[in-house]
Amino acid sequence: MYQEVAFLAGSTDHQFTTFHFNRVENPQEVTSKKGLFYKRAQLLLHPQPRQQDGDEIGLADGAAIINVGGIKYRIPWSTLEEFPLSRLGKLRSCSNEAEIMDVCDDYDGSRNEYFFDRSPSAFRTIVTFLAAGKLRLLREMCAMSFQEELLYWGVEENNLDWCCLRKLRLRQEEYKEQQRLEEEEAELTTPQSCEESQQPPGAGAQDETRAGGCMRRLRDMVENPHSGLPGKIFACLSVLFVAITAVTLCVSTMPDLREEEERGECSQRCYNIFVLETVCVAWFSLEFLLRFIQTQSKCMFLRTPLNVIDVVAILPYYITLIVDSLSVGGKPVGSGNNYLEKVGLVLRVLRALRIFYVMRLARHSLGLQTLGLTVRRCTREFGLLLLFLCVAMALFSPLVFLAESEMGAKQEFTSIPGSYWWAVISMTTVGYGDMVPRSIPGQVVALSSILSGILLMAFPVTSIFHTFSRSYVELKEEQSRALRQKPDSQDSTKSQNSEDSQETDSYHGITEAAASSVQRRKSMAIQRAAEIRASKKT
Repeated sequence: MYQEVAFLAGSTDHQFTTFHFNRVENPQEVTSKKGLFYKRAQLLLHPQPRQQDGDEIGLADGAAIINVGGIKYRIPWSTLEEFPLSRLGKLRSCSNEAEIMDVCDDYDGSRNEYFFDRSPSAFRTIVTFLAAGKLRLLREMCAMSFQEELLYWGVEENNLDWCCLRKLRLRQEEYKEQQRLEEEEAELTTPQSCEESQQPPGAGAQDETRAGGCMRRLRDMVENPHSGLPGKIFACLSVLFVAITAVTLCVSTMPDLREEEERGECSQRCYNIFVLETVCVAWFSLEFLLRFIQTQSKCMFLRTPLNVIDVVAILPYYITLIVDSLSVGGKPVGSGNNYLEKVGLVLRVLRALRIFYVMRLARHSLGLQTLGLTVRRCTREFGLLLLFLCVAMALFSPLVFLAESEMGAKQEFTSIPGSYWWAVISMTTVGYGDMVPRSIPGQVVALSSILSGILLMAFPVTSIFHTFSRSYVELKEEQSRALRQKPDSQDSTKSQNSEDSQETDSYHGITEAAASSVQRRKSMAIQRAAEIRASKKT
């Protein structure tokens, strides 16, 4: 297929002068030879001069023919003058064939045609940018491939429209995150050392340390529930202990148990709750320790949000034990002087932090992981939602306060800051009923706040919903891809082990053959020496 497109310079009124196709019956791919026309020009004794005006090449026609992937574009030199740092702009300043060959893949001096072996679909958008100043990201093209094309042609990413630039940035973040996860997975599953590479064939498989194998099995059990039966049992136990902790926290707030705590007493039921809490905290501490041992980057592990939540949820139990053991004279915390009352308040707050154990379910729940990813991706939408709420709250709170203070029979709205609470619960359509406008103007303001809240919150929520759906599909595909790749890696490991065992057997076989050959030669030499001694005696 052959296509030629011409572009005019200096205006946005694009005229496509020639646009035709020549169908080829049996197209065959031909390997391009770099510098074919350039070498042919060097063989000519008297090449035709291309310089007519100035010291630059090919400027007589006023335009250059750019051939990208078999598609020709006729681009005026005046258009390229506006982008001197781009690859096409560098052609404008080339003064000889050698400089031209540094910029393009091939060059036809007779037709002033420059050849580039790049993607024609991506170059179409770049040509549109050079002619009209609009750079868009193609829907059917990979964002990372388009970024490589922009880098090759010397076009900055900031020239993209804001929507396309945002999409490119999002894909870059996803690609970097996926690449980081794959690198970590590769480092964890295939640890190789320089010593193993210097050993004889098969020695690496035989001399693999038992600690390394145990560490890999521990990593699969802790981090990957789908790795096998140990991983599934470990995940089920973790979820079970989280559920027990949540139930224990709820039961410990019952009125009779709180009265016992205030009196400093401990019944059998209170003791049983303490034992359950101790067992759960011991399990969570063991799990945190195992995760910390198996990870390679300790600093990265401590900066992970879920691990920070684990620390925040586990520490209150140990702090409570330390404070209880240091209480003076067995005096119950929460009674006595002000210092002990403050300590008791701190302990109650720390015990309430045990509810963060529920966040541990995100390790085993795809839905919670999707929720966290959506929150991270939709920070801008959440900011807009908060902005809309604050603006509407600042608008309707003074209105309802003025309406009720002037015409209301019952003064429920005592101040404008006190009306903020009413505005929030009205715009979110909750309506607790603790503050109700009684006058007709106040009810009109209430109706306006409710309708505006429904409309204003619908706009960001729609975008958040689409992001959640897309994130869920991506995580689900990633999980299924990981499950598909694991059997392949196991098969490759088995095949590699079989190859190593075969190489080891062949290595030992060669060694045994060499030893037997040396033994035969030795016996033959001894026999020959005995024959010589016998002949001398005779």
